[in-house]
Parts: sequence; structure tokens; C-alpha cells
Amino acid sequence: MPKEILTDEQVEIEIERLLNSDDVKLAKKETQIKNKRRQYMYSLRCMEKRGKELSRQGFTIESLEAALCED
Repeated sequence: MPKEILTDEQVEIEIERLLNSDDVKLAKKETQIKNKRRQYMYSLRCMEKRGKELSRQGFTIESLEAALCED
């Protein structure tokens, strides 16, 4: 059985219905939370990489503070 072909107007009506759906809002919120956590993880990985570079250069937390806070 062939699928029904929707008109442009029907597509817009369905989009509007879906945007107002609590189920869509719930799933969208889940996606936002997951993406936020992934972005946080990527940020931490970047910091870890930079920290390893600084360690290889001989910096410690104390020496870095002293180097960056010199007047």
C-alpha cells in the first residue's frame, strides 16, 4: 500500500502539532542534557591534554601559579 503524500500545508500543520507535543518536548530535553554532558566531557578532555603538555614542560600547580602571577 503506497504511503500518503502530504501537501506542504499538511507538513506545516504536522510540524506545528509536533512542536506542541509534550512527548517531543521531553525527548528534546533529554537530547539537550546528553549533549551538554558530552560537551562537558570534550572540554575536560581538552583540559587534560593541555595539563599533560604543561606537565611535560615541567610545570606544577604551584609553579604555574607563580609563573602566571609574576608582576
